[in-house]
Amino acid sequence: MSSITQFHLRTLRTAFHALRRNKMRSALTTLGIIIGVAAVITMMEIGNGSSRAIQRSIASMGADNLIVMPGTASSGGVTFGGGSAMTLTPDDAEAIATEVPAVRAVAPIVRARTQIVYGNRNWVPVYIYGTTPSFLDVRQWGIAEGEFFTDQDVRNTSKVAVIGQTLARELFAGASPIGEEIRVKNVSFKVIGVLVPKGANMMGIDQDDILLAPWTTIKNRVSGSTLTNTNQSADTGGTQNVGTMGGLYPGRPDPYPAVSSVQAANTPVTARFVNVDQIMVAARSPQHIQPAVDQITRLLRERHRIRPGQSDDFNIRDMTEMTRQLSSTTFLMTRLLLSVALISLVVGGVGIMNIMLVSVTERTREIGLRMAVGARARDILRQFLVESVVLCGAGGAFGILLGRGSSLLLRLLLNWPTELSVGAIVAAVLVSVTVGVVFGYYPAWKASRLDPIEALRYE
Repeated sequence: MSSITQFHLRTLRTAFHALRRNKMRSALTTLGIIIGVAAVITMMEIGNGSSRAIQRSIASMGADNLIVMPGTASSGGVTFGGGSAMTLTPDDAEAIATEVPAVRAVAPIVRARTQIVYGNRNWVPVYIYGTTPSFLDVRQWGIAEGEFFTDQDVRNTSKVAVIGQTLARELFAGASPIGEEIRVKNVSFKVIGVLVPKGANMMGIDQDDILLAPWTTIKNRVSGSTLTNTNQSADTGGTQNVGTMGGLYPGRPDPYPAVSSVQAANTPVTARFVNVDQIMVAARSPQHIQPAVDQITRLLRERHRIRPGQSDDFNIRDMTEMTRQLSSTTFLMTRLLLSVALISLVVGGVGIMNIMLVSVTERTREIGLRMAVGARARDILRQFLVESVVLCGAGGAFGILLGRGSSLLLRLLLNWPTELSVGAIVAAVLVSVTVGVVFGYYPAWKASRLDPIEALRYE
């Protein structure tokens, strides 16, 4: 072992010996640091848990959601508005889910608007969505009763549905809807699940007034149209005459008999389009929203073969304002809790400085004797700094245990949301050592500046 290492070990042993001489005073001195470090860890864990709870709450309203809408269709100089074109497909949704790193979950959406009938009751819900099982992950939604449909149901075009609380209340009047048959545009659906209540969104629209079913079923059985009409979910209103035979035989009668409206209604021929009305995307976090927008834009432009300089045939909508409010709330709350906790550390540091000054005064003759036998000023400075750091280090260790215990106790007894913060623990250790150096330096410096002769005469 080198002489330098031996010297440091001797200094450390001397510091421990000096602290053991006044055990009660040393314990009371570290109490301020213990409380400060415990407060920092407890506050940070409460802050992290509360922030995560707020994030989950706002995420349930769609703060981390993106909605990819198809572009705008036009005919004869008439523009039909956003989402009227048919440019998005289920393959686009699958590509986003597998090739965009900033995305957590993706769900294609096919919309419908029609009456739902059960027995002698009927209701027109706000939302009728055809989607996939990943919709629950995107919207952070749970099942209160029953189960959700599966990917196999989507592939098999199964006639199963999951309904919201409002729809269950209006149609079933408090009875369990599981296993019951409802009619959606004269198509029978079996209710297999009920969603947990979600309430109104920020626009005041009831989110529980909803029916979810496999998108293939909604597309092909509910909103799928006959060959004499356009697709309901992308109706442009001006394409009904496209593909007629009238222009092929000018001046001659149509060789094919016209289909009457009654025949068309009785024998519909479903046009199975493969487009979807929108794609709902959940980013990994509110901070990943903008990267997700950029990555989705690049991917869809490449898939849709859009050349540089050409306009996108899709639109991406996000919840920018909601995300900004979330980030602001989380930042302010965390900083407030941290500021309150740091005050305790400062108070503990002042207590250590006070006790170290008292210690220097009590040990003036000892300091003078050490200097008289050859100790240098920096040796005295180092000794008192080590004592201060040891006090703060011990206080930090006990403070970490107390902080973790307090956090767990609050979660068990008061059901407060808390979350382990490794960063807070590391910061508490660094801060406690820093407090020991900063607040112990002046007493140590004062001890090192004592005159040996005057110190030996001190009574």
